[in-house]
Amino acid sequence: MAMTLSSSVFAQNATIPAVHSCDGRDLSPPLSWTAPPAGTQSLVLIVDDPDAPDPAAPKMTWVHWLLYNLPPGAGSLPEGVADQDLPPGTLQGLNDWQRTGYGGPCPPIGSHRYFHKLYALDRLLADLHHPSKAALERAMSGHVLAQAELLGYYQRRR
Repeated sequence: MAMTLSSSVFAQNATIPAVHSCDGRDLSPPLSWTAPPAGTQSLVLIVDDPDAPDPAAPKMTWVHWLLYNLPPGAGSLPEGVADQDLPPGTLQGLNDWQRTGYGGPCPPIGSHRYFHKLYALDRLLADLHHPSKAALERAMSGHVLAQAELLGYYQRRR
């Protein structure tokens, strides 16, 4: 059975509800996962938008959330999870607002894609002291056992 990542508030390739964006309450969506492979020691969650700033002419991938050393047995993250309520041992990286925690969709123009990527690793990572996405990916290199992805879309209503 392959590892999966899902949300109870949006399906694969569906619209992310506004409550999870800058137009709403900017709450992280509830996420759940199944079947990390045998040997999984930790999970990494990366949420990013490759369509920034304009999907017609993307110039960068905007990072919305970085979590690492998630315990594989946790199975889920609740909606609007607060730092103190993350599963024990979970560490955070810096998003592109230069802060830890979730930052929801807030696209300046057009409909953007938001990739929620979950990686199963064969080890716990050292404390990287709020790494960037690039630093986290370097630390993960060679240790990924499996990956699951949930894709959602968001466009601001003006």
